[in-house]
Amino acid sequence: MEMEASNQAASVAGGAPEPGTRAHRRKELVGVVTSAKMQKTIVVRVTRRMKHKLYVRYVRISKKFYAHDEQGDARTGDTVRIVETRPMSKLKRWRLAEVMSRSTKVR
Repeated sequence: MEMEASNQAASVAGGAPEPGTRAHRRKELVGVVTSAKMQKTIVVRVTRRMKHKLYVRYVRISKKFYAHDEQGDARTGDTVRIVETRPMSKLKRWRLAEVMSRSTKVR
């Protein structure tokens, strides 16, 4: 009995969850909204730095993600956090978690 409780506590405390359990963490990304013209959908550009294999310099790689924005909170230029979710359409596999900072641009 005690052994099961300690194993369960260890898996919840910080270790990786066991495969097949529903406790697995969803991926989170931070990016800038490039388009908010669709209904309940935003386009988020996520930029990351990667070391070039040949030139051994850091280069910026950016990728575009479609995310679900139920309330329509995000606007173009806002910095947002998106979370992985179930597929909602052909391209949407992310949803808006929070607007981290608002754009200073005036429309």
